[in-house]
Amino acid sequence: MANNTTIEWTDTTWNPVTGCTKISAGCDDCYAERFSERFRGTPGHAFERGFDLMLRPERVDQPLYWRKPRMVFVNSMSDLFHKEIPEAYISRVCDTMEQAKWHTFQILTKRSSLMRNFLKRRYGEGCGPTHIWFGVSVEDGGKLSRIRHLQEAPAGVRFLSIEPLVGRIGELDLTGIDWVIVGGESGPRARPMNADWVREIRDQCVDSSVAFFFKQWGGFRPKSGGRDLDGAEWSQFPIVRSAIQ
Repeated sequence: MANNTTIEWTDTTWNPVTGCTKISAGCDDCYAERFSERFRGTPGHAFERGFDLMLRPERVDQPLYWRKPRMVFVNSMSDLFHKEIPEAYISRVCDTMEQAKWHTFQILTKRSSLMRNFLKRRYGEGCGPTHIWFGVSVEDGGKLSRIRHLQEAPAGVRFLSIEPLVGRIGELDLTGIDWVIVGGESGPRARPMNADWVREIRDQCVDSSVAFFFKQWGGFRPKSGGRDLDGAEWSQFPIVRSAIQ
C-alpha cells in the first residue's frame, strides 16, 4: 500500500529504505527520525529498530501495482543515496521507477555527489527519464555545492528542496534547475526562518523563470504558520510531466 501524506507537493510516499544518519545542520531536528524513534523496541512495528538504516526489499515493486498515476515522494523516511545502501539495491529501485512510467517520482538527497556519480554511470552522456525528478536538499548558503552536483547529474528534471531553511542562501545559480521548494522547520525545536531569506529565493526563481513552491513557515506544527507569502500562496510545479510511453 502507498502511504497517504500531508506533504503539499506530492501525492504519496514510497519507502523502499527507511532510516538514515545525520550529515549536516538540516538534519538536526529530522522529522523522520523523531517519528521513527517513538516506536523503537515496539515488537512487530515497522520501526521496531527506530531510525536504523534498513532496506525494505518487499516494497521495491509496490509502485508497479498502483494503477492510478500519482506523484510519489521516494524515501521520505531515508536517503536513497546513503553510502551504506548497495548500488545494486539503488539500481533495483530505479528499475521500478523506470518501468512505472505512469507515475512521477521525486527523489531527494543530501548525498549529492553520490547521486551525481550514480546517475552518470546509469545514464552516461544521455539524460534520465523526465518522469523521475532528482533533487537535493539545501538548508543554507554553506551547502550550495549540492546544487552544483545536481547540475552535473544527467537527470531529466532537477529540483531543490530548501527546507528547512535555517540560514540565508544568498545568490543562487539556477541553471538547469526546474523547480524550487522552500519551507521552514517544524517541531518542538524549530529554528526560525527569516522572511527576507524566502523572498530572496522567490525573487531569483521569478527572475530565472523557475517554478517556485512555498511549502510552509513552520513552527511547532508544520501548518502553524500557514503558507501565505506576501499575500499569496506559491504552488508552482515544473511544466514537465511524466508520460506513458
